[in-house]
Amino acid sequence: MAIEQALHWLALKRVYGVGGVLSKRLIEAFKTPEAVFAANEEALWAIDGISENVAKNILTFNGYDDVKREMEKIEKAGITLLGLTDPDYPSLLAAVDDPPLVLYAKGTKIGSDSYPVAIVGTRNITSYGRSVTEQIAGGLAQAGMTVVSGFARGIDSVAHQSALTANGRTIAVMGCGIDRIYPPEHRKLYDQVMEQGIIFSEFPMGATPEPHHFPQRNRTISGLSLGCVVIEASQKSGALITARFALEQNREVFAIPGSIFAETSHGTHYLLQSGAKLVENVQDIINELIPQVEQKKVAPVIQPPAPVLSGEEAALYGLLSTEPKHIDRIIEESSLEPAHVSSRLLELELKGIIRQSVGQNYTRV
Repeated sequence: MAIEQALHWLALKRVYGVGGVLSKRLIEAFKTPEAVFAANEEALWAIDGISENVAKNILTFNGYDDVKREMEKIEKAGITLLGLTDPDYPSLLAAVDDPPLVLYAKGTKIGSDSYPVAIVGTRNITSYGRSVTEQIAGGLAQAGMTVVSGFARGIDSVAHQSALTANGRTIAVMGCGIDRIYPPEHRKLYDQVMEQGIIFSEFPMGATPEPHHFPQRNRTISGLSLGCVVIEASQKSGALITARFALEQNREVFAIPGSIFAETSHGTHYLLQSGAKLVENVQDIINELIPQVEQKKVAPVIQPPAPVLSGEEAALYGLLSTEPKHIDRIIEESSLEPAHVSSRLLELELKGIIRQSVGQNYTRV
């Protein structure tokens, strides 16, 4: 995008009272932000939903010095600016009623994600939630679909990392300026996403992660995606906000069932009771979404070959599930010598099919 064009896009974004719905109507009517600012009062009043005050704010806008300073930051940071009519602006997001007027983007192959699927959930991830997220996100990535999430702690970060580990694509949608890394411990993940996917933000350069930003970010996550998968969420989880936006945007909503005793299952079970589609594996999602896309372009999920297990390894693996089990209980149930159990569990860990968590608890991967 030429600098002069970018300045007008950023300027229109800064006009007080011009939100997603109205900005889309203005662009549909006038085609470009330059034409919006050049319009007279009568032409602006003809736009559905515009008020006299907002029309006046457009006609008298004088914030170009601030816009130019932000443009300098964008150029210095190597950020790509996508206006609503840009060919690389995500088409699914552009089709919703209130898309962000401008997206800040950083990464590879911007505009090439045809099959994006959102995965969201709690920040307080359990070992069960981690295992499910790794399986679902990794499987979608293997199938040629792009994993979209919000870069938060918990489910979001595991979804991004699992897609990357599967050599797939992922999109991270930030709740702050694209030049800020939040949470700060995700710096390495931020760099990995840029190398293998895209980072998006709709917030100005330098914007801090304010609480009111996250519902907006959630709306963008769902708008970018063909469907939204919720993995572990309490009844007050922001993931349910994303699911609600997905429904409003006519997207598919999927939910993973969990334990009735776990607080992190209450939100997903509520979604299932409300009509969300139950998911047990990646194929459940693909089968539901394929009618919306060209099936021939989506590769099948490649399952890794099952590792060869000895008799004792197979017996111990059969005692484990996605729920943590302490080593003492494993020893008791297996009737094997403690030294044998410890040795075989280590071998299973090295084969990548079980995981040890805090306190010598073990789960299947």
